[in-house]
Amino acid sequence: MIDIFQAVISGIVEGLTEFIPVSSTGHLIIAGHFLGLAGEKTATFEVFIQLGAILAVLFLYKDRFLGLISLKKTENFAGVHGLILLGLTTLPGLIFGALAHSYIKHHLFNLTTVALGLGIGGVIMLLVERRISRQAEGPTHASLKGIDHLSWKDALAIGFFQSLALWPGVSRSGATIVGGIILGVDRKAAAEYSFFAAVPIMCAAVIFDLIRSGPLLQVSDASMFIAGFVVSFVTAMGAISYFIRLLGQVTLTPFGWYRIAMAVFILWGVHGEILK
Repeated sequence: MIDIFQAVISGIVEGLTEFIPVSSTGHLIIAGHFLGLAGEKTATFEVFIQLGAILAVLFLYKDRFLGLISLKKTENFAGVHGLILLGLTTLPGLIFGALAHSYIKHHLFNLTTVALGLGIGGVIMLLVERRISRQAEGPTHASLKGIDHLSWKDALAIGFFQSLALWPGVSRSGATIVGGIILGVDRKAAAEYSFFAAVPIMCAAVIFDLIRSGPLLQVSDASMFIAGFVVSFVTAMGAISYFIRLLGQVTLTPFGWYRIAMAVFILWGVHGEILK
């Protein structure tokens, strides 16, 4: 059983980390270790409370999502064109996730794999930001794309980057943002597109997981699931707004160093008895 304290702490961790590039899944695994959470039911709970974070995106960007379902013909990120872009971004993750779901859940949800995902992802962030810095110092550099200028090739490529986050610790938002930046998308636009891209892939992941894990759940679990969901929603509302403002002032470099520091701490803890 998950108690109210564990549900609230997990909801806070999920809401704070889902949309910043530090891996919410990785942090939930770490938090779950300290909270004494383990097993199939816990893994399903951690997936379910992501819906709270998704609801925060829908609320904060309701005008964009209403534009998507209007089905108007446009070349911007709206209507049918916008839905096609999101579909292409979602496709790789759906395919790879369906094929590898069982293996990932049983073999990759541990501290060591999280540390590797955090560390490698952090190094890649530092390298990408260093490359951007050098390009900006050069005589010329290509103009950056906004969300309304993404092509179907961009959307599909970002989808392949997003699918890397099936490895816990990589970070779905981190992989999507870095992928967008590599493709020439503005940093803030890449972050916002990662929010939109999260909705279909995470909804699919929750539905798939609930179908697979349904027999494990009981009516008595509902209150804790709801508590985690609500806390995740409220926390994500603040985290999204702050992250977007922050990207107007800083690069991804601090997040890269944070990830590396967390990876070192976890690996040291695993082998130094701290986390055992």
